[in-house]
Amino acid sequence: MFNPSRSEARQFFIDAWRKYRNQETLTGMEGVVVEALIAHPEYHRMLESPDEFLDKDFPPEFGDVNPFLHLSMHVAIAEQLAIDQPPGITAAFQRLQTKQASDHEARHKIMDCLGEMLWQSQRYGGTPNTANYLACINRAST
Repeated sequence: MFNPSRSEARQFFIDAWRKYRNQETLTGMEGVVVEALIAHPEYHRMLESPDEFLDKDFPPEFGDVNPFLHLSMHVAIAEQLAIDQPPGITAAFQRLQTKQASDHEARHKIMDCLGEMLWQSQRYGGTPNTANYLACINRAST
C-alpha cells in the first residue's frame, strides 16, 4: 500500500498543480487533486511557493487550517464517492447536494463527518467507524 511521507504527499499536490498550470498531461489521481485545488484558490499561492510551505506546520491550537490535510480529505472523499465506499455514501451525497448551495459545500459537510470519524478513531484507539460516518452524512442531508 502506498504510504507517502508528509513531504512526499505535499510534493504530490505541488507537482500536480505545476503540471496543471503548465498544461501537462495529468495522471488520474493528479486530476482528482487538481479538481480540489481549483475549488480552493486561497491555496494557489502556497502551491506556487513550495519552499515556503513544504515543511510548514499548521498547528490547530493557533487557529491554522492545514491546507494539505484539507485537500487530502477532498481527495479521500472523491475516491469514496467514486467507488461508493462505505456503501451508501454516494446516495447520501446526492441527497446532501440538494440541501447545499454547491457540490463543494456538500463535500465540506462530508468532510466534517470524515474529520469527526477520524478524530473519534484516534481518541479511542479503534478503527474508523464507517457506520457512524455514514449516519453523520445522512443527518447532514436531512
